[in-house]
Amino acid sequence: MRWLERTRRFLVGLAIWGATATAAIAGPIEGLRYIGQQTLPTGSTYSGTEIGGLSGIDYDPATGTYWAISDERSATGPARFYNTSLDFDQNGFYGVSFNSVQTMKRSPGEGGGTFPLNTVDPEAIRYDASSNTFYWASEGDRLPPGNLQNPFVREMDINGDYVRELATPAKYNPTAGAQGIRRNLAFESLTLSTDGQTVYTATENALFQDGTDATLSTDSPSRILSFNKSTGAAGAEYVYRVSPVIEPPLPSNGFATNGLVELLALDAENFLAVERSFSTGRGNRILIYNVNISGATDVSSLNALTGSETPVSKSLLFDLDVLGIPLDNIEGITLGPKLANGNRSVILVSDNNFSGTQFTQFIVMQAVPEPSSMALCAVAVAALVFYRSRRRTIG
Repeated sequence: MRWLERTRRFLVGLAIWGATATAAIAGPIEGLRYIGQQTLPTGSTYSGTEIGGLSGIDYDPATGTYWAISDERSATGPARFYNTSLDFDQNGFYGVSFNSVQTMKRSPGEGGGTFPLNTVDPEAIRYDASSNTFYWASEGDRLPPGNLQNPFVREMDINGDYVRELATPAKYNPTAGAQGIRRNLAFESLTLSTDGQTVYTATENALFQDGTDATLSTDSPSRILSFNKSTGAAGAEYVYRVSPVIEPPLPSNGFATNGLVELLALDAENFLAVERSFSTGRGNRILIYNVNISGATDVSSLNALTGSETPVSKSLLFDLDVLGIPLDNIEGITLGPKLANGNRSVILVSDNNFSGTQFTQFIVMQAVPEPSSMALCAVAVAALVFYRSRRRTIG
């Protein structure tokens, strides 16, 4: 019967599409499931260095290990990054080990060698397998009365030696006036596009000329900045509106902030964004968003935002508060290997600020497929089974 054959073809196609959608990695992640955590107390050491300030992490698929950068400003030791191994599967997270540590070097124009005290603030790192090099971001600084340090994104080799610096536009550089980055609210994030052609970073909160920083009642228009990886030239920029601070501090005049602390590219238009809200007396709230840059205004030509620009879209993916575990200052995220069930792992790491009241925290989760895709796949497969049994009965 023709209708039966047409039905068969439709159901086969539906089943294949459903299975493909269920296993897809690219595009927005539809959900996250907690696997486990490992913590290290402040004061833990490796190879003569204090483990701490881990503000960025990236997976190296060739070795199955991870690169983590410390935001050490050369106080307890030189600015550095680590190679680590994480022992986990879809059922649990069993341990963390450190394999190596490497110092980061200045450019030849700066005299080379390690960074002197308080001359750099490393915050993010991404490994580029195509060149066996790293891209890393320094937040810069604005320390009165006149210590102004420009934020930057640089490339370094496997030994931590300087390769080049990408061309950050001058509007990001702090000045004595109301221009450029805010202190501790600048380049916290870094990601490489999935096609390997673009490097992205972002400010944690608004530039001075763009708007206010995040408060309990106001959001903050940060900027996502792109670079052409081949030429190092700056490209498109987009507004990312950081949400208001989640909880009031205790006491009410205490410190409170919220910021965009990491980006992770999923495909050409979709990213994960990590926002970290902190309030004295309350602690950290960590929210992960799906972000899409399509349709957002390119603001690269604007020295100051007008407020009429279309920002990137964002939707809440996961609030780590639902885990019911103490959360430290999560600032790094990466996709890890596929798990045995085919889902991709997601790894988070915290910056303990080298504080005795905090800890270094690794969290492993898995990206879960869209429930509707799973249901559709199941329906399609069940229908196909029914069709086959029905055909045997008719025939």
